[in-house]
Amino acid sequence: MTDGRRVYLDKQSPAAYRALVHTADAVRATAADAGLDRILVELVNLRVSQINGCAYCLDVHTKAALRAGETARRLGVLLAWRDTELFTARERAALALAEATTAPADRLAQDRAYGAARAVLNEEEISAVIWVAIAINAFNRVSILSRHPVRDAAPAPASAPAPSAPLSVDATA
Repeated sequence: MTDGRRVYLDKQSPAAYRALVHTADAVRATAADAGLDRILVELVNLRVSQINGCAYCLDVHTKAALRAGETARRLGVLLAWRDTELFTARERAALALAEATTAPADRLAQDRAYGAARAVLNEEEISAVIWVAIAINAFNRVSILSRHPVRDAAPAPASAPAPSAPLSVDATA
């Protein structure tokens, strides 16, 4: 299509999307079983979504992070997390691991991330962080390639046609 419209992958292929949602449910359970708190999971979701440039997932997970008790200050500097003292050693390790998962071709970054993670996370936690990053990467691709919109919460004028809304692409929130 040259008109800019995209196929909403979640609506066009609902069985495949439901399988992704079921995977995200299993990942959420894995993270909880590993003892990862909701804020750490949302930081991973947000950092990966920043790297991928997924506006829809950034919107969804910013709201989820705030609901979980995250502060606007930390969210505002998440992009530059390495340059602050606002994140714990566990969060820093998880963020580095999430970045290495999102850009797996950089083996040196992977090795550094694993080294940092092993210093503060156990194997169950490392696995859970990587699965969270894998899941949000998948949802980022669905939203980016579908061009899921981020809409204002204000109601549309009565004369405006109702746009088609994506299915919830946030199974990790």
